[in-house]
Amino acid sequence: MSLESLLITLLIGAVAGWLAGTLMKGSGFGLVANIVIGILGAFVGGFLLGKLGVSIAGGLLGSILNATIGAIVLLIVIGFVKKVMK
Repeated sequence: MSLESLLITLLIGAVAGWLAGTLMKGSGFGLVANIVIGILGAFVGGFLLGKLGVSIAGGLLGSILNATIGAIVLLIVIGFVKKVMK
């Protein structure tokens, strides 16, 4: 992975994590955690949307949308686990 690819991945993760935290009304965890959630969300979104047969447009916007959907799902799961653990 080149430095450029790594920076783009981090940027997409940061934007997706921030969007997911904003849409979930304060479920964000800070910049670094949002990047991690956004990157993990990209994998979750790709897996779930692939299983549903849904295809989102390619390119940067499609990647951000895919990662945001996955990050939202991930935040829902994290919130559920937090409630169960209390």
